[in-house]
Amino acid sequence: MMRSRAFGVLLSFFVLCGCGSSASKDASPIIAKVGGCNISAAELEEGFATSAFSARPDKLQARRDYLETLVNQKLILLDAQKKGMDKAPDFLNSIERFWAQSLLTVALGQKSVELRRELKVGDGDVRKIYDGMVKEGATTKSFEEVYPQLKWRAEKEMETLRLNEWMEGLRKNTAVSIDEQALKALK
Repeated sequence: MMRSRAFGVLLSFFVLCGCGSSASKDASPIIAKVGGCNISAAELEEGFATSAFSARPDKLQARRDYLETLVNQKLILLDAQKKGMDKAPDFLNSIERFWAQSLLTVALGQKSVELRRELKVGDGDVRKIYDGMVKEGATTKSFEEVYPQLKWRAEKEMETLRLNEWMEGLRKNTAVSIDEQALKALK
């Protein structure tokens, strides 16, 4: 837990302040300096491209205005760090939760992509779903009319099944213990 807190402090300083730079940003000229933090051309362009500022017709003024926003953000972050807010337990906990949620999203996304590449849903699988729907009176449309939706449904069901199997495998290969007494003691 302490190691992840130290990681959180470093991560928050480098990410939030922008004082750390990747190799690709090292070659990028520095557009502005705010305290000990640099704003590179690459950082400016990356943020500008996805901001509302990029839709403005006068690109130079729009970039100046966006840069001013970045400078103000850096000033606020530096002030918060001077006040020790970046070391507060609630802040560090929120970073840990954000990091875990982000990693979960990436891991599940990658696994889903991997599973989709391996999925082979045939017409027979789609036909079984269709026949079930007809039997239940859930559709009066022809097989051809609903085929795309049912194929998508079959793929999603198979993907869910494969994700559940993957989770079961992870659980089998990892020691998991739950303290039932402690769980029951929670009010």
